[in-house]
Amino acid sequence: MKFGKVAHPETIDFSMPNTHEDTFRVLSNNKNNADLSVYVGCAKWNKADLKGFYPKGTKDELIYYSSQFNSIELNATFYRQFPPEQFEKWKNKTPKGFKFFPKLTQEISHWKRLEGVAEIVNYYLDAATKLEEKLGTIFLQLHANFGPKNLDRLQNFVESWPKNIPLTVECRHTDWFTEAEISRDFFSLLEKNNVANTIVDTAGRRDMMHMRLTNNEAFIRYVGANHPTDYQRLEDWVERLYDWVEAGLKNIHFFVHQNLEVESPLLAAYFIEKLNKKLGLSLTIPNEQQQQSLF
Repeated sequence: MKFGKVAHPETIDFSMPNTHEDTFRVLSNNKNNADLSVYVGCAKWNKADLKGFYPKGTKDELIYYSSQFNSIELNATFYRQFPPEQFEKWKNKTPKGFKFFPKLTQEISHWKRLEGVAEIVNYYLDAATKLEEKLGTIFLQLHANFGPKNLDRLQNFVESWPKNIPLTVECRHTDWFTEAEISRDFFSLLEKNNVANTIVDTAGRRDMMHMRLTNNEAFIRYVGANHPTDYQRLEDWVERLYDWVEAGLKNIHFFVHQNLEVESPLLAAYFIEKLNKKLGLSLTIPNEQQQQSLF
């Protein structure tokens, strides 16, 4: 993942911003008796990207990946529409409890920019819902030049979205986060429609660490820099998520990217081990025997 990549990550201030004050209000208002639900994964399962993760002789990468992780941020669906049959195949290859968090196709978000997309969205949802209980939150990632002047388009899209299918939105234009009045309108739109506000932790875009949750879901896309600071940043996330769980957070969806994706499983394993200890979880640590040197 190249978004937010910098040449010298050691020069970046990775200190974690304070939690947005409205996050605690949202978590307090949305407290319920549900059990804590935690899904951690990578962005892809291809052997070419995750070289070294798969044992020799692995015949089906998804089957093995889903034995080590409980989720995947499904980026493949951004690049093209897949037919319903493909989603059914993915569902049938993975174990009980596994979830897919698919990205909406770029035709919706980038080419048509949310305008006149009802037919495309309906086809996408008809296909993606073949995952049934294994369908997690669908996520909309908007182009970096999709600015606040397009708020009406975003509002129409969000308000038209089926209320029974979880959605998260990732805006990349900096004005969504750095202009106070615009931020209030944007966050309010998501909050009123029970849509999650994606948090992106990447070196070159610290403004996207807005720390503003808009419902009881923390959907976090973590981008490591293939640098030693990656591990401290993950430890900081463990502490912050603990604070949010104490405040009432029930749903954690955390996806690990890297500029060079080969190291993503290593970072994810480190994060899961730390999170298990802090939150009293028992998530599988991917390739645990190979990761011991990290812990």
